[in-house]
Amino acid sequence: MSGDFTPLELLADRLRKAPSADREIFAIVINGCSRIAALRKAGKASHLDRLFANGAWTDAALTLLAMELPAWTVRRLIYEDGEWICSLSQQPNLPLAVDDTVDTQHPDLPVAILAALTEARARTASRHDRQSVPRIKSEPGYVHCCDNFA
Repeated sequence: MSGDFTPLELLADRLRKAPSADREIFAIVINGCSRIAALRKAGKASHLDRLFANGAWTDAALTLLAMELPAWTVRRLIYEDGEWICSLSQQPNLPLAVDDTVDTQHPDLPVAILAALTEARARTASRHDRQSVPRIKSEPGYVHCCDNFA
C-alpha cells in the first residue's frame, strides 16, 4: 500500500491522524525538509532547535515554515468549529478570491501549520517536476534562442 503514495502524501496522512504535535511528528517533518539540513550545517537552525527542545510547537512550526519555504507566508490562521484552519500563500497581497492558497485544518494549531507546510512542499515539488521550457542539449557551434517574443 505504501508504494502507491509519495512520502509527502504519507506524511500528510500521518499529520491528519495525529492528535497533537509532539517530538515524533516534528522529527518526521524536519527529516523531510531539505533546506533545514543545509541551514543546520551553516549553523542557522539553532533557534529552531531550541524551540523544538523546549516543546514550543506553534513557534517551532512557524519557524520551520519560514526556514523551509521562504516563498510561502501564513495568510490566515482561523479557529472555527473546533479546528484551526491554516492558509498559506505565495502572493498574500492578492485578493483572497484569486489567490492560490494551501488550506489545511486540524484541531491542533501546530499540526495544522505542519500539514499546510507539507502540502505547500508537495505543490512546490510538483511545479518543479513540470518545467515550462524543455531542456535541450546545445550542439557545438549552434546558438539556441529561448525567448518568447509573443
